[in-house]
Amino acid sequence: MSIFVKRKIRDAYGGLRQRQALQPSAEREFKRQFFGLLLVIVTWSLAMGWLLALATNAQSATPPAEIGTVDVVPAQYQLGQELYLENCSRCHIAIPPAVLPTQTWKNILQDSQHYGTQLQPLIDPPRILVWKYLSTFSRVQLDDEETPYRVNNSRYFKALHPGVELPRPVQVGSCVSCHSSANDYNFRRLTSPEAEGQRR
Repeated sequence: MSIFVKRKIRDAYGGLRQRQALQPSAEREFKRQFFGLLLVIVTWSLAMGWLLALATNAQSATPPAEIGTVDVVPAQYQLGQELYLENCSRCHIAIPPAVLPTQTWKNILQDSQHYGTQLQPLIDPPRILVWKYLSTFSRVQLDDEETPYRVNNSRYFKALHPGVELPRPVQVGSCVSCHSSANDYNFRRLTSPEAEGQRR
């Protein structure tokens, strides 16, 4: 038995013609299957959305691990960072590369006269590794900008501390007044809630 029947229908010009159509029972069956399939798809989509929402909420409920320094440093620059910290934090707090422009770091690495102290300059290959780290994580200087050699003259330092009342004169040693873990090269942890609020 065929599920199709011939029906006479009127075309757009008023003439009669025959066409094959589904029998009423087959038409109902087709609609039922269609709506059943649609219901399965909607249910599946809702279930998947709900599960994804649960997975996302579970991940965000876990507190993020503290980075511990300034930026996440890719493996290719980690040795340069270690050498930088090893050489610079012996005498003073090692400041993040982003505080001074790249040109300042280049001049500091090339000069054996370091803020009134005679230093043994780094030699290659450690100097190259430190330079790659510093040049990657520092910022470029504008063409018409004078190269700052002090933190308080750096526009990047000022940009990183908007609205913060800084002690005068700003010195590398004064970082600890707000950044309690600056000696450990962690400038993310702040001393007081007020300082935390100023950072935002």
